[in-house]
Amino acid sequence: MNKPILSAHFESRKPSDVRLAQMKYDERAIKPEAVINVGIGNVSLATNPAMVKRMFELDAPESPFSGGVIRYTGTAGTEEARNAFKNILDCEGFDTSKLHVQVTDGGSAGMELVIIGACGPAGTSEKPLMMIDPAYTNYISFAERLGRKTVTVKRHLEENGKFTLPEIDTLEKIIQENKPSALLVIPYDNPTGQYYDHETLVKLAGLCVKYNMWMVSDEAYRELYYEEGKELVSIWGITDSDVPGIEGRRISIETASKVWNACGLRIGAVITDSPEFHNRSVAEYTANLCANAIGQYIFGALAKESKEDLLGWAQSLRTYYKELIVNVYNGLKALEPKLIVSSPDASIYSVIDVRNVVKPGFDAIEFVLFCAGEGSVEIDGVETTLLVAPMKGFYDIPKGEPNPGSTQFRISFVESPENMAKVPELFVKLLRKFEAQR
Repeated sequence: MNKPILSAHFESRKPSDVRLAQMKYDERAIKPEAVINVGIGNVSLATNPAMVKRMFELDAPESPFSGGVIRYTGTAGTEEARNAFKNILDCEGFDTSKLHVQVTDGGSAGMELVIIGACGPAGTSEKPLMMIDPAYTNYISFAERLGRKTVTVKRHLEENGKFTLPEIDTLEKIIQENKPSALLVIPYDNPTGQYYDHETLVKLAGLCVKYNMWMVSDEAYRELYYEEGKELVSIWGITDSDVPGIEGRRISIETASKVWNACGLRIGAVITDSPEFHNRSVAEYTANLCANAIGQYIFGALAKESKEDLLGWAQSLRTYYKELIVNVYNGLKALEPKLIVSSPDASIYSVIDVRNVVKPGFDAIEFVLFCAGEGSVEIDGVETTLLVAPMKGFYDIPKGEPNPGSTQFRISFVESPENMAKVPELFVKLLRKFEAQR
């Protein structure tokens, strides 16, 4: 009997690189005693206390869910949830008087809306989204899902662990050749951990004005930066006084997932200073009806938090993550000095490049599948394996061209400090075991 035929898109789909290891591990018949999962940025810290309080008061008399009724909200989100996003920016010193906030089901839904709203028609090469490789793999996946074209300019991971940003003339050449409609930046970068300073953002904003592009900034990790003397930067800190004409073309993608430790809440936002983009985006989202109503209510608690509390929260996270990241960086370099580990400057990720310590023909995905599917080593007397994300999917590389991600991995600093302390030894031992049998 004939079977229904899948679409060509479904036929081509493979799991996202950030989920690959976990999916393979779930299939594993005989599992080791312990597993440490740093393959996905699934934050394990408790969320903000104001949000926790709301979680346990959903049936309180003042709650909109008192009595068990859960209704749709407006498509743009509740006023309180929108004000929560604005309050955070206000407390960080940014002018929100002309900003329009649309609450979405996580930052992911915001990514899709921006791609649909800024790029050319589906199935064409018109008006692509321009990204700086390696780029967060979900942008590549969403663009493919939506039939929109992307174009990338490459960064290179130097031996010292620094990613090199392309020169402005290189960016201009690619813009002139491909005519993108939007430039995506991630100032506290996922996956590299790179920090874009204010001067860099100003230069990129200048290109957006010169070539009439939207400037899109993914600000999921805005408060997480670790270098002494650096300042909090944002697309909302780039104004017409810096780059005449930038106002009215700025868009940021926000989320409750990372800085607010609420990955499963699935609350994000698209913020813009373009009334037209906002209105059309909300119109597009009416098909979704609205974002998660309970999630909006919980996140909305931040609308009433003080500047002191919000900035103090962010500082406590910076202190926590900096110690974790530096310790893992130092541990990896001490155990295997030839490893290239990206500089721990921002966000909650580092990239490990093994190109100097592996034999020719190494493939990052094969190593990830080995660790998830069969590999384990003894750590403190316990058979343990490690789940990491291969970097191949973070590069938008034409078929047949070498992929720098073939020897690179992203690790997320989301496990407990005790488990993160085991990552260097675990990674190095598993890598050596894999290489020995290859």
